[in-house]
Amino acid sequence: MKLRLHFVVDPMGWLCISLVFGIWLYNTFFIPKLVLLPHYNEGHIPWAIVVCYYMSSALCIVALFRASTADPGRLPVDPHIPHSEREHWELCNKCNLMRPKRSHHCSRCGHCVRRMDHHCPWINNCVGEDNHWLFLQLCFYAQVLSLFTLVLDFCQYYYFQPLTGLDQEVFTTRHELALLRVSALMGVVMFGGMSSLFYTQMTGILSDTTTIEKMAHFSNEIYGSKRSWQWALAEVCGTRWKFLWFIPLRSRQPLQASHHFRTPV
Repeated sequence: MKLRLHFVVDPMGWLCISLVFGIWLYNTFFIPKLVLLPHYNEGHIPWAIVVCYYMSSALCIVALFRASTADPGRLPVDPHIPHSEREHWELCNKCNLMRPKRSHHCSRCGHCVRRMDHHCPWINNCVGEDNHWLFLQLCFYAQVLSLFTLVLDFCQYYYFQPLTGLDQEVFTTRHELALLRVSALMGVVMFGGMSSLFYTQMTGILSDTTTIEKMAHFSNEIYGSKRSWQWALAEVCGTRWKFLWFIPLRSRQPLQASHHFRTPV
């Protein structure tokens, strides 16, 4: 498996992805130390919950790394254009290079990307044809991890039995602000934001319409064609094996050489 790394030099993007990484660190190390592991050690929760939490955390950070470093579909300077496909290519008026229709020039990255959905500062990368499936995974696992954190925070105060090896007064004094307010607030914001983004991405995939195309038409009309959800996701993820849709450590191969003929953006 050959995974090529792709880095975007953008200080603002570095700041955004650092904030995302900091939130992940908070949820991966602070919350388990205060809630998950102490209650597991006293037998209040089964080992499967601990394993699921850390698996969700690991898949989330791997999806973040892969989405931010994977090539989104950057076009080469001198692409090989088969004679039979020339009518489906056009000239970019910004970089003066040939590109397939439905490609877009990213002013932040400085190059054209095949079927570009949008540029996301939170991963410091474009979301395009080759890494859209990774961005979708990141949204999904971020939802799972933030929901897991919210459930743990709720159970800590309303369901779990008090920890016998811990002074409850000291715990409340030292960690109530960080646990109840900061963690719960981050969980609500992350879960709400990721759920909204995941829904938007899924509707775009199922209707075969990118975010840029929706914004360009300035309407709620969907210009793409409705497709089977299995085929739509298989095309984005590059495989018909559904369990592979959830695995970030793999490469993507197009299912078929398909063209999308529509008015270029």
